[in-house]
Amino acid sequence: MVSKTARPQVPDEDEIDDPTIEYPSSDGEPMAESEAQYTPLTETVSTLRVRYHEHEDVYVGGDMLIYYRMNRNDVRVAPDVFVVFGVTSRHPRDSWLVWREGRAPDFIMEIASSRTWRRDATEKRRIYADMGVTEYVRFDPTGNYFTPALVLERLDGAEYREQPLTTGDDGNLRAHSVMLGLDLAVAPDLTLRLYDPATGEWLRTHQESEFALQDSEAALQASEAGRQAAEAEVARLREQLAHLRQQT
Repeated sequence: MVSKTARPQVPDEDEIDDPTIEYPSSDGEPMAESEAQYTPLTETVSTLRVRYHEHEDVYVGGDMLIYYRMNRNDVRVAPDVFVVFGVTSRHPRDSWLVWREGRAPDFIMEIASSRTWRRDATEKRRIYADMGVTEYVRFDPTGNYFTPALVLERLDGAEYREQPLTTGDDGNLRAHSVMLGLDLAVAPDLTLRLYDPATGEWLRTHQESEFALQDSEAALQASEAGRQAAEAEVARLREQLAHLRQQT
């Protein structure tokens, strides 16, 4: 995790935040078009939330409306995944109002679909640059909309600069997020994973954590059963020895 570089959103001097304006938490749009978009969205959000669960100054959101113009509830975007450093994470939000929070997201990822990919690469890209979002990632889980399937851009002044990708021996396409301190890796089957180069470990998804817990519990139960069997065998041998001693 690096220093927080997203630019705070400062309203005009003569503009006053109108508390009577409502900012809806839903735009009526579906969360994702299909499982291809839904899975990486939910897995990335949940994995990052686990990673930062002990950090009270990191907020991880997903598919949440972000309002970035004061008193304009018609001006908004809904990133698939976003991370904000330097804000409290201990209270839930229905939406993100940039001027009230004091800052825009530091990291945003959009997951391409037939309905969204063009806007992600054009209009939303301009909006995020204007907001001061330091890193912007676009991921295509189908391989149908752009090649390569992963793009990471970093804000340089007022413009985004595409960052280099690498391909590992495992065939994974990787981009390094300075903001997160993580590698985003896309496998040949277009599965998205998060890798921590500091520890050399993959971050587990919620499902993987569940499976690991089940395996640990099964191993513990097997160990307990083995211990009980060993104790029973020891007791049997002691009884047998005592009986033999009585016979001599």
